[in-house]
Amino acid sequence: MTTREQASAERVAIVTGAARRIGAVIARALHDRGLSVVIHYRGSADEAEALAGQLNRQRSDSALTVQADLAHHSAPETIRRAAIDVFGRIDVLVNNASAFYPTPVGEATQDQWDELMASNLRAPFFLSQACAEPLADGDGAIVNLVDIHGIVPLPRHPIYSPAKAGLIAQTRSLAKDLAPGVRVNGVAPGAILWPEHDESPEVGREILEKVPLQRQGRPEDIAAAVAFLALDAPYITGQILAVDGGRLLNM
Repeated sequence: MTTREQASAERVAIVTGAARRIGAVIARALHDRGLSVVIHYRGSADEAEALAGQLNRQRSDSALTVQADLAHHSAPETIRRAAIDVFGRIDVLVNNASAFYPTPVGEATQDQWDELMASNLRAPFFLSQACAEPLADGDGAIVNLVDIHGIVPLPRHPIYSPAKAGLIAQTRSLAKDLAPGVRVNGVAPGAILWPEHDESPEVGREILEKVPLQRQGRPEDIAAAVAFLALDAPYITGQILAVDGGRLLNM
């Protein structure tokens, strides 16, 4: 076991939306650092169970899954209780789960408002609140997955972008209110994974032309930033780390 793994031994991380895509990579990265992980999912049960099985084969009894719809008011307590009942502690909370889709002005609905605000803003707050006490017991950390479009709005997304802007403000507010026992930071991804349902190759090329590093990022880049803020940055709180290849320079 490496020195870093020894320092993380027996610590526990919750990662929301961890069955697939960036969330799964974050869960793997924290597990590789020696943490046990709680893999939250809403509908991707097969992927969540497969990931937990892989991690438990690497280190027995080090991963569990918990199903919850973050739009439901009971979800934060369900997730907190699963972690405490099995592992007895919570050291890291990664609010990764997010709904994302366009809501053009003139077409947006109140249901879309409720869904996007619930997953991107309300759920991170109430899950952070539910986990605040066990996090403080171990000098824990919260890392919120925000978005560079919470800083510079994305066209046709006038609900999603304000929700992420609110999460940036929430990150800084909680950093004040939960200090000194809990550090709270955010990671703002740029062009990492294209949405599964709508980005055309032409749109992707246009975006990458404005990225100074001239390439798409990888989920591992986000996971490394999350691990840094959660585990390796004891004097950093209230900060938003853009992992965007410099995209914000050209927005």
